[in-house]
Amino acid sequence: MTNQGEQTNTVAAIDCGTNTIKLMIANLPDVLVRETRMVRLGQDVDRTGRLADEALARTFAAIDEYAALIEQHPVKRLRFCATSASRDASNADVFVAGVRERLGIEPEVVAGHEEARLAFDGAVRNLREAPKTPVLVVDIGGGSTELILGTDRPEQEFSMDMGSVRMHERHLHSDPPTAAEIAAATEDIDAHLDRCPVPAGDAATVVGVAGTIITLAAGVLDLPTYDRERIDQSVIPVAGLHEFTERLLAMTHEQRLALPYMHPGRADVIGAGALVLDRVLRRTTVETLVVSEADILDGIAWSIS
Repeated sequence: MTNQGEQTNTVAAIDCGTNTIKLMIANLPDVLVRETRMVRLGQDVDRTGRLADEALARTFAAIDEYAALIEQHPVKRLRFCATSASRDASNADVFVAGVRERLGIEPEVVAGHEEARLAFDGAVRNLREAPKTPVLVVDIGGGSTELILGTDRPEQEFSMDMGSVRMHERHLHSDPPTAAEIAAATEDIDAHLDRCPVPAGDAATVVGVAGTIITLAAGVLDLPTYDRERIDQSVIPVAGLHEFTERLLAMTHEQRLALPYMHPGRADVIGAGALVLDRVLRRTTVETLVVSEADILDGIAWSIS
């Protein structure tokens, strides 16, 4: 961090979710550093109600790396936002103390509505072409999914305790999952969506953000490797996403791991994440999904820039 009096517009943003922890160092709109680590902080939280010791160890190791990167830049402000897993955990105080020790700041365990606002801002700001409105931003994380509807700002948002890790751990136990397991997961997802007050069917444009959706876009595009330039702003046919979801759910873990764009830390839970997106899109009338590489992390950075 810089000394008081140094002139810099550089900020650092950290988004700590259920499956990933991400860092951005930026002098916006220029991004200097963008890093992601798959730490699975939310491992078994849905079942145990607490953060596992090994999950905390993985997360703290990633934060140590990020602290070293932040020290290499003239960062004026740092904001650390923690989402679903740390909201749910009975031992969240251990997590908070570990972050404070490593970064010297308090992590913000953001409420679902704030998470939604930041995700919407990050995604919509990133679009190179003005979208037809209203826009529905879909943010599928490991523990929660946010639906945010708005024009130039969020007007309706809702956070649901369903995500790729949570739905996988709760329902998809076989390899590949059985028809009964998929049906149970679908019923659970649909029940959450039935309670969601955001009218997804009103959306003229749907924008998808975060790692699950980015990975699914790479699959529909059949990319030979992860390619940020080709994925960002890509327009994906909804029919193709439905078909790819069926393919993923029929694969074994080993087959998903072999996909050239698949991060090893996402291969086990991607089927559940795809099913969440599949069920959300079935409540819309759009024929395509716009994919944005910018997400809540960008929203966090803009909020302090």
